[in-house]
Amino acid sequence: MRYSVIFQGTAFTSKSSKEIQVIKDHLFCINEDGMIEKIVAPEEEEYDIILNLYGGTNNFHRLERGQYILPGFVDLHVHAPQWAQAGTALDIPLYDWLNTYTFPIESKFSDMNFAKEVYNDLVSTLLANGTTTALYFATVHKESSLLLAEICAEKGQRGLVGKVVMDDVEQNPEYYRDTNTATALEETEQFILAVKELAESTKQGVYPVVTPRFIPSCTDEALEGLGKLAAKYDTHVQSHCSESDWEHQFVKTRFQKNDAFALDGFGLLREKSVMAHCNFLDESDVELFIETGTAVCHCPISNAYFANSVLPVARLHAKGVEIGLGTDISGGFSPSLYDNIKQAVISSRMLEDGVNTTLPADIRGVKGSSITVNEAFFFATAGGGESLSLPIGRIQEKYTWDIQIIDTKVPSAKLPIYDDHEELLDIFQKMLYHARPENIREVWVQGKKVHKREGRLALIESGGL
Repeated sequence: MRYSVIFQGTAFTSKSSKEIQVIKDHLFCINEDGMIEKIVAPEEEEYDIILNLYGGTNNFHRLERGQYILPGFVDLHVHAPQWAQAGTALDIPLYDWLNTYTFPIESKFSDMNFAKEVYNDLVSTLLANGTTTALYFATVHKESSLLLAEICAEKGQRGLVGKVVMDDVEQNPEYYRDTNTATALEETEQFILAVKELAESTKQGVYPVVTPRFIPSCTDEALEGLGKLAAKYDTHVQSHCSESDWEHQFVKTRFQKNDAFALDGFGLLREKSVMAHCNFLDESDVELFIETGTAVCHCPISNAYFANSVLPVARLHAKGVEIGLGTDISGGFSPSLYDNIKQAVISSRMLEDGVNTTLPADIRGVKGSSITVNEAFFFATAGGGESLSLPIGRIQEKYTWDIQIIDTKVPSAKLPIYDDHEELLDIFQKMLYHARPENIREVWVQGKKVHKREGRLALIESGGL
């Protein structure tokens, strides 16, 4: 019996999409690979044996009163370069926003010094917000896209990074696009190989992602070539799919079919595919997603600004579509999945009840649309892991030790808990609604501490209170 790290405390994890499991006062035994080897309950005979063996050692961690363990968050949609413009110009249409603000800022990432400054700050910020795994769009620039993967490796975040492809000369600005289709595909393959080599020395894993920005940005030749590269190297795939009225109609006009079927025709819907937004999927699109194993990334804050609709997330998940949660920086202004958990619940209730008060209540909304905060938490954790086909997002044996330690008693961000015997599930919900970065005392990825916030002691090491 040999463990790399032992934690003693109370954790919360998704038992199912709607049910939270409370793991009270257990021991969490982590092996050298950063995986949860064993979870031991207080009533088990082995509990005291492990305490006696490890209780006085440096790798034993006992949580302080008022601290709890949550799984690390899985953010399935981050435009990494857009961190430099987060919170800007969210009041204009998507097409104008892209061309007036987004493409100019992304074009600056040919400057490696600028890229290094922004990407270092972004990865650190996401870790501080409890995000242990992130699926990133980078830019068309191969070198700075690789730099993002290197920064993830260095800082300990599990990063899935895509060099963006935008090769259509008619749809992309001259100052920001791939030189040509052949170069776009060649550099994508070089990028894939470089990230795979980097992954060999990265404990928590970094992954290359085939990334057509979206169909309007790409030629048929590029989309076909990217599908072949995804199959050749068995990579993840990411793009946008049926996000807004404009994008949805653009693809229908070009291909006489919806986004989903167009992407599938190029081999871009597969078990490791994650498509962002997907607000305008119809029933046949949904069946195609289920058949191919393609996941939907729900970006509730961003959708409120740019998607012209509310994703029917409850209906899609009930049908069997894999769903995770994304910030969509910077279409979504916040780097926090806590904020997106809350917005996912809010948006679903607005869809359920409707917003047009000139209509009768019984026809104003879409019944069966609301989700609970437990479900939104599932999408931010276990659902994200399922979407990426990785053993992450759960506090469970044979899953990675990707966790955040929440301190509910931080003086500057104390949660409204006044009863020493308050129900743990109520405390769990208060954490989701009230936690701020100040409450996230430590973040661990693959059994390694990657973030610690100074202040009230986060942990009581062996010896107790």
